[in-house]
Amino acid sequence: MTGGCNCGGVRYEISAPLVSASYCHCKRCQRRSGAAASPQAGVEPGSFRIVSGEELLREWSAGGESFAKVFCSTCGSSLWSRSPHDPDVISVRLGTFDGDPGIRPGHRQWLESAAPWEPLPDDGLERFQRGRPR
Repeated sequence: MTGGCNCGGVRYEISAPLVSASYCHCKRCQRRSGAAASPQAGVEPGSFRIVSGEELLREWSAGGESFAKVFCSTCGSSLWSRSPHDPDVISVRLGTFDGDPGIRPGHRQWLESAAPWEPLPDDGLERFQRGRPR
């Protein structure tokens, strides 16, 4: 699987199937994306590789316990997030894939922060008021 940013400066590839996918409704994801939720998928450790544009990448984190949000410094595309404790724990934004990533979100998390201006769909997905329990 391949993907990248809007301007094409950053490209990545993933060599293993994605492990899980969700919609995140937290305030950080809303502000980062400008949308009510952020669809994302977990990557198998060791299967993610930056192909080009590493020098364009920037990170932002709300603090030491928060996942760092990685984006392209040229076009601003939000690409993935990574754990502050383990760089192999990566969650890629589904909208950055070139084609079908082969996975669909299975749950919605951080509903306590859900945007009041967009009703949650009745999609049958598992729901969590906070993050999904591990």
